[in-house]
Amino acid sequence: MKLATRILFAAIAATTAMMAGGAGAQAYPTKPITLVVAYPAGGDTDVLARLLAEKLSGRLRQSVVVENRTGAAGTIGSAYVAKSAADGYTLLVAPNTVAIAPLVLKNGTGASYDVRGDFTPVAQLGVQSLFVVVNKGTGITKLPELVARAKAGTVRTYASPGNGSPMHILGELFNKAAGVNISQVPYRGTAPAVVDVLGGQVPMTYSTLGAVAQYIGTGAIVPLAVADLKRSPFAPNVPTLAELGYKDVEVGAWQALLAPKGLPPELVKTLNTHINDILKMPDVVARMATIAITPVGGEPATLSKLIASDATRYAKIVKEFGIQAD
Repeated sequence: MKLATRILFAAIAATTAMMAGGAGAQAYPTKPITLVVAYPAGGDTDVLARLLAEKLSGRLRQSVVVENRTGAAGTIGSAYVAKSAADGYTLLVAPNTVAIAPLVLKNGTGASYDVRGDFTPVAQLGVQSLFVVVNKGTGITKLPELVARAKAGTVRTYASPGNGSPMHILGELFNKAAGVNISQVPYRGTAPAVVDVLGGQVPMTYSTLGAVAQYIGTGAIVPLAVADLKRSPFAPNVPTLAELGYKDVEVGAWQALLAPKGLPPELVKTLNTHINDILKMPDVVARMATIAITPVGGEPATLSKLIASDATRYAKIVKEFGIQAD
């Protein structure tokens, strides 16, 4: 009897341990997920993040919320994610500013992180073209007119969504190519920058199309050129800078999903699979088109190479032109 009793208790203990182990290894996610956006609500990255949150929530059967942590050219929100636990519950939706901002901020400004070493790439989300646009009140309708005004000193500033943004880089490259000196006025994101261009406080900006499309439609903002190798399918009548004689001024924007360094491979795969499926949904493609983002997707390794390539390219540009936050 004693042997039988010991066997019985051993069986009960083993069963209990298995049940406890199963409970401790519940499928991800078991609690809400936060998508951090390092810029204010209303910009392209924020809009995209909220679209992803909606779709991920339905697929993962768990709440996915967007949290805006702004400041210091996006480095505050990015650094917050970099320092978070690598458990899949704090993720970053970021434009390629994440790879540029640390290069231009002065020491002690903003929050620090290593874009290649402090994050786990999950998936590229999409790509966008950048446009040169002006307030209609300037009376400028063509790029040569803008250049002439800049040389005459009547156009002195441009709005940007922040130091180290692709728009900041584009502004400096255009200054060099056109032989002008239009100074940057940095804002905390695209939305407030566009507001001041609309209000006439700043005459022009370099912007993604989604942020200004409705104002182009009403005539309040005039597009002059696109900084891409070819014309945008979302604005085929707008010429490229290269067409207008300004070479080597191609700067684009991309959006990506990143996680803290050390995210387990199985969670990377889970999130990457969901993101790639989401980016193929017809309604998602259509909604991304409203902010002029072309879906990309792909493997984490591809995004990792893109980040490394951009960091290298922009480091050279920043050094060559002496670009630094004001």
